[in-house]
Amino acid sequence: MSNGRVGGLVLVLLSAASFATSGSLAGSLIATGWTPGAAVIFRLLIAAAVLTIPAAFAMRGRWSILRSGAPMVLVYGVVAVAGAQFAFFNAIAHLSVGVALLLEYQGTLLVVAWLWLRHGRRPRPVVLAGAVVAIAGLALVLDVFGGFRLDGVGVLWGLVAAVGLATFYVLAADDEQPLPPLALSCAGLWVGAVAMLGAVAAGLVPFRTATTQVQLAGQHVSWLVPVLGLAIVAAAFGYVLGTLGARLLGATLASFVGLAEVLFAVAFAWLFIGQVPTVLQAIGGVVVVAGVALVRLGELRGTPRPPAAEDDGEPDREERAAVGV
Repeated sequence: MSNGRVGGLVLVLLSAASFATSGSLAGSLIATGWTPGAAVIFRLLIAAAVLTIPAAFAMRGRWSILRSGAPMVLVYGVVAVAGAQFAFFNAIAHLSVGVALLLEYQGTLLVVAWLWLRHGRRPRPVVLAGAVVAIAGLALVLDVFGGFRLDGVGVLWGLVAAVGLATFYVLAADDEQPLPPLALSCAGLWVGAVAMLGAVAAGLVPFRTATTQVQLAGQHVSWLVPVLGLAIVAAAFGYVLGTLGARLLGATLASFVGLAEVLFAVAFAWLFIGQVPTVLQAIGGVVVVAGVALVRLGELRGTPRPPAAEDDGEPDREERAAVGV
């Protein structure tokens, strides 16, 4: 694996770990009376504010590309940021959390389908096999069979969340997009925050906060601790690192490596709130890794290089074309 691919793998894994903290952090707030919508809005607003100055430096002398990329930024912010979270919270209002997550992560399959339909990149059988194995492992990790219940409305919201997840990876992986990952993440977070505030103003999302102490990792701490954790770790770091990693790995592989978010979430739940993972969940984690390995194998077979070509660590022309939109 080239240095660029290794770097992308590390970045996507760090992004997955960052996103995985959101469940435990948001859960501690919700337990004291916060609504999910309020937690999301604080998360997006603070994260966007934190990234604004670094993003402005990254854009020095290149503000014109932000204007030309405005339509893509709007889709990224509304669909991949605000839409994915809003849909997921609606899904868990009708389904168990495990089933809702399983539906959301069907977004990895949507990435494969998009690249096939939009770019003619037909998935190899080993990629499809890896996808099936990874989703099966995910079902074990989430223990969906222990709390299995279906609701038509919830399923629809879960699939909308999957579209949001797929949109994130497809747009983040577009290495032909001149907008720097830092600027894209910052602009998308601002758009997502405004969209969520609009949903609150329209009465679509309940908004309620509390300033009482929360319980986190067995300790009583200020409500600011999980709020700042959600914003800086689970949003600012997560989106920037995920975008950087996706541009190095490509949309397909990055989306499947992103399944590690669920594995990290189980580990953080163990650390923060004492939920010890079961043997079945551990087996599921191994199965997920095996599925991702198969997807990677299929990616390697699908992008052959001439024998004399040297690997300079950068995606080749076929790989660049495969992640465009």
